[in-house]
Amino acid sequence: MIGALVILGVLLLLVVIVAGMYNSLVTSKNRYKNAYSQIDVQLKRRYDLIPNLVETVKGYMKHERGTLEAVISARNAAAGANQRAADNPGDPKAMKDLAGAEGALSGTLGRLFALAESYPDLKANQNMLQLQEELTSTENKVSFARQAFNDAVTTYNITCEKFPNNIIAGMFNFNTAELLESTESPEEKKAPKVKF
Repeated sequence: MIGALVILGVLLLLVVIVAGMYNSLVTSKNRYKNAYSQIDVQLKRRYDLIPNLVETVKGYMKHERGTLEAVISARNAAAGANQRAADNPGDPKAMKDLAGAEGALSGTLGRLFALAESYPDLKANQNMLQLQEELTSTENKVSFARQAFNDAVTTYNITCEKFPNNIIAGMFNFNTAELLESTESPEEKKAPKVKF
């Protein structure tokens, strides 16, 4: 009788330990998904600002149609990549696609702002100044949200990889998640200097 109680106690202890590990994995996974939702909000705000920026610039930069179309095309590609990443923030391919699309969008926006330098009336336009300020603010928020997401992913990945959690993670298909890293070159990572 005592032997059966000891075995039952050990089994109960194992169930409690496994449940604790499983719950820790679930908590970590939900934290990084929530952190991605904060990035998603800021990126959508950014995508909503870009058409307004293009409309403001369009009247001044009639001869720069190719640049304007490239900005809209890059915006649409980034919005699509963001939607795929939002559907599954742990998917490595979706995160790499998003980082690449965001890098392309940043590059086309940089070219747009560089071209805008040669249009004095545009530089003085209140809508342009306000949109640039909103985009700058949004970029800062995206940067902070990306850091929070990467911190949450790192915590989740550590939880998945620690022993004995890695056994439970493997049993219940908790795969490590991908960090959202920039695909820009070191030169591109430097903040563009835009003066309006």
